[in-house]
Amino acid sequence: MSERVYLYDSTLRDGAQARGVDFTVADKLAIARELDKLGIDYIEGGWPGANPNDDAFFAEPPTLHKATISAFGMTRRSGRSADNDPGLSALLDSGAKAICLVGKCWDKQVKSTLGVSTTENLRMIGESIKHVVKHKREALYDAEHFFDGYKANPEYALECVKAAYDNGARWIVLCDTNGGSLPFEVEAIVAEVTRHVAGKNLGIHCHNDTDNAVANSLSAVRAGVRQVQGTLNGIGERCGNANLISVIPNLMLKMGFTTGVTKEKLTHLTQVSHLLDERLNRASNTHAPFVGTAAFAHKGGLHVSAMAKDSTSYEHIDPALVGNQRTILVSDKAGKSNVLDRLKQFGINVKPDDERVGELVSEVKQREKQGYAYEGAEASFELLARRALGTVPEYFEIVSFRVIGERRHNAKGKLVNISEATIKLAIDGEEVMTVAEGNGPVNALDAALRKALIKHYPAVKDIQLTDYKVRILTPKDGTKAITRVMIESQDQKGKVWNTIGVSANVIDASFNALFDSVTYKLLHAKK
Repeated sequence: MSERVYLYDSTLRDGAQARGVDFTVADKLAIARELDKLGIDYIEGGWPGANPNDDAFFAEPPTLHKATISAFGMTRRSGRSADNDPGLSALLDSGAKAICLVGKCWDKQVKSTLGVSTTENLRMIGESIKHVVKHKREALYDAEHFFDGYKANPEYALECVKAAYDNGARWIVLCDTNGGSLPFEVEAIVAEVTRHVAGKNLGIHCHNDTDNAVANSLSAVRAGVRQVQGTLNGIGERCGNANLISVIPNLMLKMGFTTGVTKEKLTHLTQVSHLLDERLNRASNTHAPFVGTAAFAHKGGLHVSAMAKDSTSYEHIDPALVGNQRTILVSDKAGKSNVLDRLKQFGINVKPDDERVGELVSEVKQREKQGYAYEGAEASFELLARRALGTVPEYFEIVSFRVIGERRHNAKGKLVNISEATIKLAIDGEEVMTVAEGNGPVNALDAALRKALIKHYPAVKDIQLTDYKVRILTPKDGTKAITRVMIESQDQKGKVWNTIGVSANVIDASFNALFDSVTYKLLHAKK
């Protein structure tokens, strides 16, 4: 049976220190529940007494089924007993079953930052841990700047670790606090520490300042530690923390360790990663290992041809193991293999020698010369392919459209911008004309198009435009430049699709993308 490695998530505290991250209490509760469902062993809720959100979290903690909630704080202050230290009291009052105490173990910082003797620091560590254990809580010692301290004075750094261990700490967590250590250093130092503290009581907590936090964490496990601390998507102060989203599959799929995350739960990894980004209202990292939308994306036609016979040579794991999926990108590098594989994913079966496939490949390459990029506009590519195969109904025909923009002062003297769109469509032989105003030309066009279609195709009311991007393709042409518009749409069921339009006129490019978005929705609504 494989050895067990415990997982400790500090997203709700360490992650909250990242620039631009500000968790609400609702965010913290929702994230904690997801971590519990995933199978994380410890969830650090925050620092009781540090801020109102952390206090509110501990006052009404989420109901968890597996994970242990941990509270973070400091060892007692110098000049106070553990019984009379307000910081320790706040930790115990939080109700958390596990308490993680941070303490210095770099002699330089003990003297310069704490302003106490190295002997007093050892007492602060030992007495604080003993106090937590006395109150029947699981004690963790967060050995701050351990690796720097060990390099400077290994004897004293080990004394600090022993002070915590000898007084009942369940876990001694070795911290690479400034993220400056490298994997070979971590492995060598941890191996030495295991001569003094059993690996089953050692943890690792790495920051990512040299982009080695995941590698350092895995190296520490190789050397004997059996707890890994990190955050979802690696968020944290400065360059972040060890990314548990990468640590977990590496431990399980590459190194053969068992964690609290079962193989079935591992398939939810991509979902959990993206959920955090949704909570933070930011785009997920497309190229994130294991869980990014490009993590198993293939662009070269030669690779795609070979993958049909042996996919394992081009993908280090089966994407489904972590809840992801293979994507075949269609671009100017595409050959028949790419297109055929993509058509198969759309549920379209075409014989390889079908001449329409060759024509489609040529059209894709020609369009990309004009500025189209179908890698990020899968819905537009599906429509292009289906049109080439003659399987897209003509739901409506564009007769004409016009957009007027007006900038003026209203009756109250306030400067306002108003856009008005007029559109003429032919639907089932009937000409329909509508007019709509909007907040900008694209919004006005969207409103007019929906207004014209709603009677015949009620499904269009379900479409919501969620993102809009414009890129200048020929900047040397200035305001006459060719523009590319990408539109992201979503329906009420959460399905997301992307469409593209290219034109020297940004409104025309926008309308082309809108047209594809609506057509795609109608096609999949089976109208």
